[in-house]
Amino acid sequence: MAKAKETAFFCSECGYESPKWSGQCPACKEWNTMVEAPVRTQIKASVRKPDTLLRTDEKPSLISEINAEEKERIITGMEEFDRVLGGGIVKGSLILVGGDPGIGKSTILTQVCKLLSDKGEEVLYISGEESLRQIKMRADRIGTFTNHMKLYCETDLDKIEAVIAQEKPEVCIIDSIQTMYRPDVAGAPGSMSQVRESTGLLLSIAKGMGIAVFVVGHVTKEGVVAGPRMLEHMVDTVLYFEGEAQSPYRVLRGVKNRFGSTNEIGVFEMTQDGLKEVRNPSEYMLLGRPKDTSGSIVSCTIEGTRQILVEIQSLVARTAFGNPRRSATGLDYNRLNLLIAVLEKRLGLNMAENDVYVNVVGGLKINETALDLAIVIAMASGIMDFAVPQDLIAIGEVGLSGEVRNVSQVGARINEAAKMGFTTFIVPKASLQKMKVPEGLNVIGVSNVAEAVRCVKPR
Repeated sequence: MAKAKETAFFCSECGYESPKWSGQCPACKEWNTMVEAPVRTQIKASVRKPDTLLRTDEKPSLISEINAEEKERIITGMEEFDRVLGGGIVKGSLILVGGDPGIGKSTILTQVCKLLSDKGEEVLYISGEESLRQIKMRADRIGTFTNHMKLYCETDLDKIEAVIAQEKPEVCIIDSIQTMYRPDVAGAPGSMSQVRESTGLLLSIAKGMGIAVFVVGHVTKEGVVAGPRMLEHMVDTVLYFEGEAQSPYRVLRGVKNRFGSTNEIGVFEMTQDGLKEVRNPSEYMLLGRPKDTSGSIVSCTIEGTRQILVEIQSLVARTAFGNPRRSATGLDYNRLNLLIAVLEKRLGLNMAENDVYVNVVGGLKINETALDLAIVIAMASGIMDFAVPQDLIAIGEVGLSGEVRNVSQVGARINEAAKMGFTTFIVPKASLQKMKVPEGLNVIGVSNVAEAVRCVKPR
């Protein structure tokens, strides 16, 4: 009898298993994602007779009989953290927290543990990377902890499962999933098979015991959690901790949440004593804004249910090389090239002989198109060398024909900016027709980028 093969090829994107390698995954059609990994040894199931298949107490449930009332959430007391989770921690949920090394993942979870232990919630912090002394040193910088928080250093998930069953905590932290392993699964800790099986066991612990489990995951150079992509599909919530290394600001972003809205963010500031909440991100993002300087303008973006004012800065300078440079920080590079082409074609500006640098101040990464008009005005201000008025905000999407298109929640964006003292707004003309202009504000509707630049440029 031929010996069973001990390895197989798994797709790192969708988890598809194949006995042989192929350049393209047959399931998700992604290229070069098949990775060889050991196959878990499985015990063959005993052959059952057909009549035994119906001998079970389990049966389908009527949808009308299912209680859909939301279970009570655990409120941490950290408003920014609770906001991203949808109002608090849901018992029995599995939450994945990803981020670059040293960004502050362990710090924010340690602070959450402190707040929960202060309220009398039983918390178990399990680390596979640090010793008890290292965790204690970090905890001392945050504050004094109660006896409701316990530490445990281990990487064997069989032992961890036994400890969790014995302690029965309300919240459990696993730091990190790449260091955990199961003895009955082939492969080193951090391998695809170990990460997949370890996450499966933690999922069963969370659902079976009703414990909220936080799993820390390292990210790759592409910015996604290391390991199979199906890891994100298995968990209930995926949070990414983002921020620039040279900036003190950190953003906790929810990209998946089965118990709340997605794309919600929480803003924090890294200090010597840990992370502090930023209750008014707009105020912090606009600190130090230059006055009477070309290439600077403010716009309003929406992250989840929150409106945030951000400053867009543009520097346009004559290039010293044959090919002009294009740099985009905090926004999509391809989108920037598109807007540069619109400026050159529709306004006749000579962008081909100039380097263009565009930056979203504060370290935020913007994906929505509502900031297109502000980016265009910032670049026009930079190349024409005129300053945008300090009390002006531009909101709108720019099309390939240079038209300014409608965006969502223009009224909410204007109200948020008005609280910060802004009085003049350039918005799409289509949006202006559908809204009631608040008293005391100057709201200008434009249909194309040429009109927008004329409204801003001094005469």
